Amino acid sequence: MKSLQGQLLLDGGKLAGSEFHHTVVLICRHDPTGAFGLVLNRVTEQTVAEALAEDLPEAVQALPLYLGGPVKLQALSCLIHEPVVGELTPAHVIPGLRLAHNLAEVLEPAGNFAPGVHIKFFAGYAGWSPGQLDNEMQAAAWLTHPASIDLVFHPAPEQLWQLILRTKGPEYRLLAEAPDDISQN
Repeated sequence: MKSLQGQLLLDGGKLAGSEFHHTVVLICRHDPTGAFGLVLNRVTEQTVAEALAEDLPEAVQALPLYLGGPVKLQALSCLIHEPVVGELTPAHVIPGLRLAHNLAEVLEPAGNFAPGVHIKFFAGYAGWSPGQLDNEMQAAAWLTHPASIDLVFHPAPEQLWQLILRTKGPEYRLLAEAPDDISQN
């Protein structure tokens, strides 16, 4: 098994009708116990302040809440982009991108963000049991693409799936531009 941690999974055109149709999933952990990922391109209509019943810093309140996946919608996850200082820890998905699961891991002791930090909040996550993601990869359900800070924090997440596919070559460009219902082509 080759770990897909730090890779983006893209619907390869075989996930129509599923929760993962046209999604881009960042794989945060992938090992023999299974895989954990966050959908990057499903923005909810809620802000973080509307979703969390906590006293939040102003910098956090207006941030959009993303739907990280269909598993445990009450679970909070955060992706934090911060300058790389020292060695990478197991919480790092890629250099400069750390995964956290509660506000205490995100905020400084004074209740603020460090300068230059970018953050995305997610409700729920995408999860795979041992071997499940490997089987889906063998069935060619997903395409992979290297994750980057720019893609994780892309300013138009609703366009991310098409944007990445267009960079992968002509056959993927056709997939990116195809209508959901091929009879409308």
